Amino acid sequence: MRLAVSTLGMPGQDLTSSISIAAAGKCEGLELRLHPDTGVHAGLAAEERKAVLRQITDAGLTVAALAGYVGICDSGVADTDAVKALLADLRLAADLEAQGVRVFPRGDDPAVGARRLRAVADEAAALGVRVFVETHDKMATGAAVARLLDLTGRPDAAVALWDLLHPWRHGESPAQSLAALAPHLAYVQVKDAVSATDTTPVPMGSGSVPLEEAGELLRAHGYDGWVSLEWERTWYPQVAPVEEILPGAAAWVRRHAPAAAS
Repeated sequence: MRLAVSTLGMPGQDLTSSISIAAAGKCEGLELRLHPDTGVHAGLAAEERKAVLRQITDAGLTVAALAGYVGICDSGVADTDAVKALLADLRLAADLEAQGVRVFPRGDDPAVGARRLRAVADEAAALGVRVFVETHDKMATGAAVARLLDLTGRPDAAVALWDLLHPWRHGESPAQSLAALAPHLAYVQVKDAVSATDTTPVPMGSGSVPLEEAGELLRAHGYDGWVSLEWERTWYPQVAPVEEILPGAAAWVRRHAPAAAS
């Protein structure tokens, strides 16, 4: 497992500060939230993209993923608009040498999402990046995301992102989530929260998310990809700075990395 941290947890911080926080927290990567406020978005010119990549790699870090906001199953958005936006994000991911772009379902019809994922699949594969479909909103469970990806049928271009919070708070156990997602799993987001009904972030291990159970399942599965701490301080400004949470995330990764079993 390789630890990354999302810039969602660093509201108001510029890229230089975000890099410093990640490096001090012993991260290997940054998950970059795509938003004008963060300074990283699909509107960056070619030279600006090169500058972002240079700044991150010079610090010894990797762009683990881009956290985009395309709603891949959102039937309220035209296919052409959704595909155009996603392709723009995928091209940015390629320029920043990220593995891929996170998307939300934003709808519950897998046929809509599969159609759009297939529309971008050839270019994504050619670019060497993938779409990470998150267990979120109307497809919060591993079973729902797995159905979408099975229907898409492009594992070279569309894979699963398991956010450990959302399937559990919708009644799916970690074992059920991993069983559904295992053929597709490429990225994990980790966080803790007060309860299934109160998603206020709390330090790792002090809330109700079954993090140890999920971690043991991932270790037994041999998962060795990115684990990103998604500390949602952008949405919960009252919580502690992410710097205080990173040590717990790093310890969780150490405990549950496959090498820890040997």
